[in-house]
Amino acid sequence: MTKTFASQADLAEKKVSFDRLSDHAYAYTAEGDPNTGIVIGDDAVLVIDTQATPVMAQDVIRRIREITDKPIKYVVLSHYHAVRVLGASAYRPEQVIASRDTYDLIVERGAADMKSEIERFPRLFRAVESVPGLTWPTITFERSMTLWLGKLEVQIRQLGRGHTKGDTVVWLPQERILFSGDLVEFDATPYAGDAYFTHWPATLDAILALEPLKLVPGRGAALQTPDQVAAGVAGTRAFVSELYAAVKRGAATGRDLKSVYRETLDLLRPKYGRWVIFDHCMPFDVTRAYDEATQYPDPRIWTAERDLEMWRQLET
Repeated sequence: MTKTFASQADLAEKKVSFDRLSDHAYAYTAEGDPNTGIVIGDDAVLVIDTQATPVMAQDVIRRIREITDKPIKYVVLSHYHAVRVLGASAYRPEQVIASRDTYDLIVERGAADMKSEIERFPRLFRAVESVPGLTWPTITFERSMTLWLGKLEVQIRQLGRGHTKGDTVVWLPQERILFSGDLVEFDATPYAGDAYFTHWPATLDAILALEPLKLVPGRGAALQTPDQVAAGVAGTRAFVSELYAAVKRGAATGRDLKSVYRETLDLLRPKYGRWVIFDHCMPFDVTRAYDEATQYPDPRIWTAERDLEMWRQLET
């Protein structure tokens, strides 16, 4: 292979930020690494996405304990990807909450995804031996559910498909703060290997319809003004839409995946090449877009073997 596979060469540590968005909401971010959201209610703490391993989750827990001693009762999974969910056991939550679609994806492909992602992201799976196995939800919902942490209302909602079919957001209506998971990224390349390109823009419309004042994306800095929120959503929409349009055009002419990949990479690099994990994501994103534009309306399962086969095909 002419390029190191996925993010195997990405070994530099990132600077962590722990930003207060309100009395109840905090964002744990790390220069484009996967984010974790924290909601502190009157009587309990809720964590959105967990980091990739229990050992890595300890840094989130340490920061939570600097501001509250309330019990961490809930973990919410924004979707099923291993890098988001495998640290859950560290929090010892009473409940792990996910959409029914996310639960079904864990059943169907969770084990394959776990092996695949661990091989893609060695730095993000530090102390992977601390992972006890797949993270299984204890509560599932369809479309929406509401928790009350004392007087604080926490809405857990599926607004539509995008990054995966199970995408879940956490919405604090009293403060108009949204935790979007990977439906929105900021200065970070959206991973779309399991995406629904034709659905994603409408789901972003549903996010904007809530009129969030602040938003914690899946990757990138917390967005703390309406203008920053608008920019994050617009950037995600532009990337997803431009990539899919380019791939769809290429597929419609009968060109093969590799030639469409090269053309799409050249087209998008000037605008998006500086975004975190651009070179990592593009082979997966274009492959999924080509699938969706041709014969696979639903994403195929990524296995470690399929990852490497795809990478060799596109990057050699």
